Amino acid sequence: MGHLPTPLEPMPNLGAELGLDLWVKRDDCTGIGMGGNKVRQLEFYLGKAQEQRATQVLITGAVQSNFVRTTAAMAARLGMGCHIQLEERVPNPSTLYRENGNVLLSKLMGATLYSYPEGEDEAGADRRLGEIARKLEQTGEVPFIVPLSADQPPTGALGYVDAARELSEQAKDFDAIFIASGSALTHCGTLFGLRLIDDQTPVIGICVRRDAEQQTVRVRRRLNDLAQLIGCENPVRDQDIVLDDRALAPGYGKMSDDTQKAITLAANTEGQFLDPTYTGKVMAGLMKHAPVHRGQKVLFWHTGGQPAIFAYADAFGFSQT
Repeated sequence: MGHLPTPLEPMPNLGAELGLDLWVKRDDCTGIGMGGNKVRQLEFYLGKAQEQRATQVLITGAVQSNFVRTTAAMAARLGMGCHIQLEERVPNPSTLYRENGNVLLSKLMGATLYSYPEGEDEAGADRRLGEIARKLEQTGEVPFIVPLSADQPPTGALGYVDAARELSEQAKDFDAIFIASGSALTHCGTLFGLRLIDDQTPVIGICVRRDAEQQTVRVRRRLNDLAQLIGCENPVRDQDIVLDDRALAPGYGKMSDDTQKAITLAANTEGQFLDPTYTGKVMAGLMKHAPVHRGQKVLFWHTGGQPAIFAYADAFGFSQT
């Protein structure tokens, strides 16, 4: 269902600002439901759902989750119902945050929304989805759960093992790749896929949800899970796992001055829209690395998420003149 391969484009204006030969992998252009990296992951989950003749798809995520919005879009295309559980990960009473952006789009696509009061309880959120699934079964539906916890096989990472091959066919000479590291499936799939084809390009995961120490543990675990899922030896060495959490503060889904600066600069120089939760933090992290990589060819992996920016409009403080 995805529009693949996605474009690989130069970012000459922003690159000049940062002293880099800067490029972008446009996974915001994957084509359905306003695109993003989750399209590649959902190809595998929803393929399995079709195989099981599912009629309803269930998923859990943050209030402004890109994953749940993309799931609603792809489920609609497949003629499946969609049930979305929104977790309270970001303390934010703003009406914009709770009603605009991905929430609005999910409602437009006919998804049924539920609320979950905790934001850092993956096991509990999964259990609640299981309860909803059982109720759907009682009405004759066939539910399929898209899992997010680290206790489940990293099926979605397969989309980025494939994306790594796609990138290698487009270009092989990057000095570094910067990518978001949250659930870690995009990060792990890309790193695993590159090493699987003996591409040793450094992949720098910018932390968007946990600090570098916690995220390193998660990434290492998910890489081993991915090797088991594929049925091969893990090609990633410990020294290949690079995490940077300097752009994480003040936390998941929260805007910082650095993130706002990165979003504004990308828009001003390239007409590229980033979001406060993922790509804005990745660009902020990349900007912190720019002096070290001065003059080098660097890739920014754009994982989409632009609809979420409308939920943060009040954070930019623009006024009419």
